[in-house]
Amino acid sequence: MTREQLYNIAEEWFSQQGWTPFKFQKDTWRAFLQGKHGLLNAPTGSGKTYALWFPIVLNYIKNNPDYQTQHKKGLKAIWITPLRALSQEILQSAERVSKDLGTNFTVGIRSGDTSNKERVQQKKNMPDLLITTPESLQLLLASKGYDKMFKNCSAIVVDEWHELLGTKRGVQMELALSRLRTVSKNIRIWGISATIGNLEQAREVLLGTNEEIQGNSVLIKAKLNKKITVKSIIPKTMETFPWRGHLGLHLLEEVIPIINASKTTLLFTNTRSQCEIWFQKILHLHPEYAGEIAMHHGSINKETRLWVEQAIRNESLKAVVCTSSLDLGVDFAPVETVIQIGGPKGVARFLQRAGRSGHRPGEESVIYFLPTHAMELIEASALQRAVKEQVVEDRLPYLNSYDVLVQYLTTLAVSDGFFPDEIYNEISETFCFQAISKEQWQWLLNFNVLGSQSLQTYDEYKKVEIEADGRFKVNSRAVAMRHRFQIGTIVGDANLIVKYQKGGYIGSIEEFFISKLTQGDVFTFAGRNLEFIRIKDMQVHVRNSSKKTNKVPSWMGGRMSFSAQMSELLREELYAANIPTAKLSKEMKALETIFERQKLESMVPGPDEFLIETFKTRDGYHHIFYPFEGRFVHEAMGSLLAYRISLLSPVTFSIAFNDYGFELLSDQEIDMQQVLDNNLFSADFLLDDLQKSLNATEMARRKFRDIAVISGMVFTGYPDKGIKMKHLQSSSQLLFDVFRDYEADNLLFQQAFTETFEHQLEEGRLRLALERIEDQNVVWKDCEKPTPFSFPIITDRLREKLSSEKLADRIKKMTAKLMKK
Repeated sequence: MTREQLYNIAEEWFSQQGWTPFKFQKDTWRAFLQGKHGLLNAPTGSGKTYALWFPIVLNYIKNNPDYQTQHKKGLKAIWITPLRALSQEILQSAERVSKDLGTNFTVGIRSGDTSNKERVQQKKNMPDLLITTPESLQLLLASKGYDKMFKNCSAIVVDEWHELLGTKRGVQMELALSRLRTVSKNIRIWGISATIGNLEQAREVLLGTNEEIQGNSVLIKAKLNKKITVKSIIPKTMETFPWRGHLGLHLLEEVIPIINASKTTLLFTNTRSQCEIWFQKILHLHPEYAGEIAMHHGSINKETRLWVEQAIRNESLKAVVCTSSLDLGVDFAPVETVIQIGGPKGVARFLQRAGRSGHRPGEESVIYFLPTHAMELIEASALQRAVKEQVVEDRLPYLNSYDVLVQYLTTLAVSDGFFPDEIYNEISETFCFQAISKEQWQWLLNFNVLGSQSLQTYDEYKKVEIEADGRFKVNSRAVAMRHRFQIGTIVGDANLIVKYQKGGYIGSIEEFFISKLTQGDVFTFAGRNLEFIRIKDMQVHVRNSSKKTNKVPSWMGGRMSFSAQMSELLREELYAANIPTAKLSKEMKALETIFERQKLESMVPGPDEFLIETFKTRDGYHHIFYPFEGRFVHEAMGSLLAYRISLLSPVTFSIAFNDYGFELLSDQEIDMQQVLDNNLFSADFLLDDLQKSLNATEMARRKFRDIAVISGMVFTGYPDKGIKMKHLQSSSQLLFDVFRDYEADNLLFQQAFTETFEHQLEEGRLRLALERIEDQNVVWKDCEKPTPFSFPIITDRLREKLSSEKLADRIKKMTAKLMKK
């Protein structure tokens, strides 16, 4: 069959559905059938799944003319999805196409939710098309005879590649692809990505550095003019002294008419705890929504999540309060309206969420922005501009993630074993390990066999044996079993299962929250008030309670920071407020009273100005700095400046920060002029000063826990008998101390410091911020009292000490006092 005849099959199918294929879909079919690899850049809901399922099926038809009568069994294509929630959608599209084209293809899903019985069945008889996650793919590589399973695989598609890029799951994927390229001789590698700033690099990371593969690849962009409308919900009365305390709940009644006017509304919150609070509050104030409103986040059990997704599809729910668990994939057309509660901290995330509404090609997406405090209206204005100018963030890939490589080598050793030279050639063609030296490689092999120099006397670290033929192999059944349980790179805080005392699974919660509860405490979770009874076998036993409570679980993932692009847009919006001729957005106009008050008490900085404010309250001497760079950069910069100031005169600070600025609070006054004269913002000696200021060793120690778990040095326990987080912590701390004292050149020990600086402290961004400030004119304002800009930062510090009721009371008094003056 000629290529043209194959294209006709696809186009005919489209016309039977009453559709016309887009240019990007046809381009992808063409490139795939020409044997090319590639990256497809297309928004959610544009038909990207059909862009790649079709050529996979058409390619099979081309190579098997009698496909309708003689079906060849075995795995033909793999579809990787980072989120289990997406699997169902992809399965439906795949089954529809293969059934309509008469191919007799079977389609299977394999993820953490797949039952054991189904897995065993799949092992015996692999489906033609397998939809799976990066972790489940690694588990397949850990099974004996995997090379025969993958031998005739013609394609692997990595969906939502932008989500994996810049994470260790992305590195895991790079390594798996390096193996599949060798095992499956005719495999074509394709990625699907939403828009990111560095698409070319994204393709390079996906395909590796092999020139032949890169040379035979394409980047296809879907040029669909998607109209996105951003509508801000502007408070009728503007607080002059804004704070973050009420999570936007004071605007709840503004949301009700929007929900009522739409068939289905998604309300996106940034954190799971905010999601729980909003859900409770809407039901409390509007009991008429009972049964019509639901909640969706990653810690709620799978059955409930699937029920919610299905209910959105068949329009039986009026509204869903959710987190990023619904950012991706989950394909439902009927969502009319999206509301973003609080700043999303990044342009890409905001666009992704906007795209959930009008989730069909050519339809307009409408997203409402609800600020949780007045200053977030600046973010709303910046996002409006980002949408107009199509500004999107880069996703920066990881380099030299040795912990992931150690895990991967053990995976290969668990299955059929591996020959080091062959695997070295493969991994050195991945983007992540393109610069790995022979010495580093040898060190990693020794580590897998001997457990590193300083641990040679302990047998438990010697996992891999070298066979007579030079093959590296795991022969211990116990080691293999423990390794399979621990495959993966997502290391959160230990998750505990929450269930009723009499059975009935509710969801999972992080240990650090539960560890603060005592028996009889009531907390809100999954939309219910639950009384804590006890922890037994890594399970939290609870019962329903009618008591009111203000305890809502918080998750470690709740700390999001501005992206570099978002920070820049925000600064530009803010500077415009100072230019009399600037055309201001309605959001910025709504903030005029705050800007007026800010100018009265202090100033609004312009493009070439950097603002520092000082004032005294009963809490002490406040020194506030405004880089507008996001909380991660501010955390590092705050510690750095505190350290540098303490070198001039002995002084102790407490540090508070948000996305706009940071505060150094002390019990004694600082001579700010002396500080400024001493080149405080210099980027010289940055790494050295950061090491000393931040107790970087402590941060690296925490980072090392994840590295120890991923590399398999620390075992997290069997599914029902998990190891408590404090034991994990102490085991990894012990190893950290051993390496620090006896083996400082240990690659995994050094990796902990590299990751601390590059990823947690964003040292590169911090350096750029300092260089920018050095070029600006530093304006120090000695104020009489807190200013509107400083108020959210001060109140954030109080939050740590006070319960939410006491905090609200205290802030009311503070605001009244400031307004009176």
